[in-house]
Amino acid sequence: MKGNFFFTSESVSEGHPDKVCDRISDSIVDAAMVQDPNSRVACETLCTTGLIIVSGEITTKADINYAETARQACREIGYTDSGIGFNADSCGVLTSIHPQSPDISQGVTEGEGLFVGQGAGDQGLMFGYACDDTPEFMPMSIQLAHQLMYKLAELRKSGVLEYIRPDSKSQVTVEYEAWRPKRIDAVVISTQHAEDVSLETIQKDMEKFVIREVIPPKWLDDRTKIYINPTGRFVVGGPHGDTGLTGRKIICDTYGGMGRHGGGAFSGKDCTKVDRSAAYAARYAAKNVVAAGLAWKCEVALSYAIGVSEPISVNIDTFNTAKVDEDLLSKAIRDCFDFTPGGIIEDLNLRRPIYTKTSSYGHFGRNDPDFTWEHTDKVDELKKALGL
Repeated sequence: MKGNFFFTSESVSEGHPDKVCDRISDSIVDAAMVQDPNSRVACETLCTTGLIIVSGEITTKADINYAETARQACREIGYTDSGIGFNADSCGVLTSIHPQSPDISQGVTEGEGLFVGQGAGDQGLMFGYACDDTPEFMPMSIQLAHQLMYKLAELRKSGVLEYIRPDSKSQVTVEYEAWRPKRIDAVVISTQHAEDVSLETIQKDMEKFVIREVIPPKWLDDRTKIYINPTGRFVVGGPHGDTGLTGRKIICDTYGGMGRHGGGAFSGKDCTKVDRSAAYAARYAAKNVVAAGLAWKCEVALSYAIGVSEPISVNIDTFNTAKVDEDLLSKAIRDCFDFTPGGIIEDLNLRRPIYTKTSSYGHFGRNDPDFTWEHTDKVDELKKALGL
C-alpha cells in the first residue's frame, strides 16, 4: 500500500442479525462464567424470522437457562415488538448443547495433556494491531465507524430518535497522505426505521445528530461525500430481514481491515480459546509498543498448536516505523509479555463475565476498565527492557 491512499472500514449495530447472534453467544459465555469461571464454552447462534437456534460444546458447573439467556440478550438490544420484525418474547428458541470433547479438554487442562502447563485450546494464528491514528491507538476509519453506531444506538434507546430501529450499518473512508489521516472522504449510514418517517427526515437527523456530533469538523470538508440510507428505504431489518450467525463480523470486531486477521471469531468462546484470548494479548502488546512511542504502527502475530503452552511463533512488524532496533524491540516484547494461554488469562484477568459488552462496537479501542487488553501499563517495563 502506498503512502497516499483511501481506506474504508465498516461497523454494524448491536441489532444487526450477526451481532444479535454474537451477543447471545457471549451472553451465554457470561452466564457460565458467573457461576463457574472455569467453564469451557464454544457457543454458536443462528437467528432468523421468529427463530433463534443455540448450539455448541459447553462443559460447565453452571445451571444456565439457554432460552431465557437468548431472549434477554434480544430484549437488551431492543427487539421487543413483533411490529419491527422480531420479538424476543414470542420467537422460538431451539438449543442443542453437548460437552466439550475430552480429547480437546485434556490438551487444555493443566496436567492432563502431553505437555506441561495449560495448552492452547486449538491451533491457529492471531494478530494484534495498534497505530497512532487516534487517541485509542486504532485506525481512524474503524474507530469512527464504531462511534457512529454507538451514538445512533444512544439516540434510539434514549428516545431522541424514536423512529430508529435496532439494525444499522456505518462505513467511513479516510484519505491518507504520507501514511497519516488527512481528511474523511466518505461517510455511509444505513439505518432501519419506522415505515412512516420520510427519507428527508432520516437524512437530516443522521447528519445533524450522528455524523456532525461524532466526527470532528476538521476531518470533514466540502468534498466529503455523505450517503444516508442510499437505497431510499430500510424498514425490513434485523433477523427478519437477514439470517444472522455468530462470528461473521470479525473485521468489524478487530481493526476494520487495516490490521491482519487470523480468521478465528471471538464471540461465544471462553478464554481458553486462543482465537479470543491470544488476539487480546497481541493487541495488548502492540498497543503498549505504540503508547510507549517505540513505533507509530505495530502488529504482533502469534501462532499456537493445540495442547501446547508456548506459542509456536511470535512475530513483530512495525512497518518500518520503529524508533528503536526492531530485533531489540521484538526481544523486549517477548520478555515483557507472557503469551502462554495460562499467562494471558492470568495477566488479563479473563475468567470474568465481561464478554457480552465486547460483542458490539468492537473488541478494541474501548475505554472500559474491564477491557484489560486496552491498558497501557507495560509502557515503562518495555522502555526499561530497551534501556530507555
